[in-house]
Amino acid sequence: MFSLKLSLLQVFFLMVPERVLSQPSPSPSRAMPTHSDLGPRTQGGTLQSSEVPGISTAGPTFVTSSTPGNKTVDLFPVLPICVCDLTPSACDINCCCDSDCYLLHPRTVFSFCLPGSVRSASWVCVDNSLIFRSNSPFPSRVFMDSNGIKQFCVHVNNSRLNYLQKLQKVNATNFQALATEFGGESFTSTSQTQSPSSFYRAGDPILTYFPKWSVISLLRQPAGVGAGGLCAKSNPAGFLESKSTTCARFFKNLADSCTSDPALNAASYYNFTVLKVPRGMSDLQNMELQVPVTPVSQAGSPVLAGNTCQNVVAQVIYEIETNGTFGIQKVSVSFGQTNLTVEPGTSLQQDFIIHFRAFQQSTAASLTGSRSGNPGYIVGKPLLVLTGDMRHSMTLLQSQGDGTCSIKRHEVQFGVNAISGCKLRLKRVDCSHLQQELYQALHGSPRPEHIAIFGNADPAQKGEWTQILSRNYSVSAMHCTSCCVIPVSLEIQILWAYIGLQSNPQAHVSGARFLYQLQSIQDSQPKTEVPLKTVVTFVDITQKPEPPRGQPRMDWKYPFDFFFPFKMAFSRGEGSQKGSIFPIIILCLLLLGVLNHRD
Repeated sequence: MFSLKLSLLQVFFLMVPERVLSQPSPSPSRAMPTHSDLGPRTQGGTLQSSEVPGISTAGPTFVTSSTPGNKTVDLFPVLPICVCDLTPSACDINCCCDSDCYLLHPRTVFSFCLPGSVRSASWVCVDNSLIFRSNSPFPSRVFMDSNGIKQFCVHVNNSRLNYLQKLQKVNATNFQALATEFGGESFTSTSQTQSPSSFYRAGDPILTYFPKWSVISLLRQPAGVGAGGLCAKSNPAGFLESKSTTCARFFKNLADSCTSDPALNAASYYNFTVLKVPRGMSDLQNMELQVPVTPVSQAGSPVLAGNTCQNVVAQVIYEIETNGTFGIQKVSVSFGQTNLTVEPGTSLQQDFIIHFRAFQQSTAASLTGSRSGNPGYIVGKPLLVLTGDMRHSMTLLQSQGDGTCSIKRHEVQFGVNAISGCKLRLKRVDCSHLQQELYQALHGSPRPEHIAIFGNADPAQKGEWTQILSRNYSVSAMHCTSCCVIPVSLEIQILWAYIGLQSNPQAHVSGARFLYQLQSIQDSQPKTEVPLKTVVTFVDITQKPEPPRGQPRMDWKYPFDFFFPFKMAFSRGEGSQKGSIFPIIILCLLLLGVLNHRD
């Protein structure tokens, strides 16, 4: 540090103002002459020779040294270790330290020097206008930066800048300390296994335990992947993340998979327990930290009966009740099952739904469900209907991947027109049972009887619900005694309107009607599939009131040329004023009439 100050004292001949600061840097970005800058060609700056007035420096390639005799030496002498000398007995291009190149000054031949082929340098630079004469014993340069400002730089002889620290001795004692201090993330963790958390966090996978095999696993929620939506069973369910997924399964030989594939068996979805909290995995014998999965209703196992695989799982619904950091308190599961025909390329669409709710929530509140508005309906919310004393949402047909009707149905959203369709596979039954099956497929089960007038309708208040009208039409006339009239289409018509203040209107349902389209089929030609269609139409019958008259305001003004006729009349001569008095009186009367009309 003392030698650096001494060199700067020798550099400055004149007093330097206090505002001017020196810029020490191992590799200055602007005033520092880089390796390429020191050669015959420079980029971003120009090296100046001793022709600059008031400066005594060396040429572009050589500097004045403090050695006896004032001999000239290369600014960057050859290094004893040449890291870029990769080709033995041959000159490596731009390797300025390669002894095989036999070059006294490599910069005169190479366009640049590779990193590591020259020694690093440290420079201290000041504005060139402050320097009158340089008496520094160290090499110096005058450099012009990209802004055209000349900088006077002195090469500081600090050997410590050219070497790294000494190698540290590594042994079994300090190995882990050095690896921790200087290391980063690793592919394999060497840290000790952390103890499981005392509670679930939102999004955490839910742990399960199979007592029969003493295996810890995760609660899975299969999801569709790829263009075909194939089921990926490894998708974990996230804590407090209520969502539904749909995926498809394809079978090469359904006769073998019917009873052997666990994905088709309802028992595989509840033959385990759920850990209340993650720390339950450290004490699997403590049953207080485990919750059994309870089926809501008994679901049969798949059975192969002739050419049909019965009791196949098509829908799985988990209801999970949680209690904050105390974890999961109750888990129940319900199923939707269907029958599949054994044939080549049979496919099955499965739906997986997980609902989370608070454990202390009352039964009445859970049955009531959420509102669709308060009080008026909100566009996009479920359309509420009532069957008996049970409130639920109106639904539409939904098709599977092969076009057949699915057990899962679309939810009708308020204000959103919709259309859906599918093919229903029929069984060989009599006409009355066939009609009942088709009606149920069209309007859903249970059949909606009333519709909520407002989005916050209470099932106990019958005045908040209106009856759904029903009508049949388009009966095809077939004069035969052995015909069965079946419904093939349902149009749901909803009349609604805005009521209340215009600044805060509330949407309410004025009425609803089910419009069935019927078709006749002959009993002698039974159909195996019937195409069904449902349509929902919302009709706005809002009657907007007459817009109110505007109240007079203080800032009202007449048009700038309103008094133009008066000015023209009075600007004429006296004779012309007598002739134009009648039009002026008429205009005044019209003006009074307009003002009285506003009042």
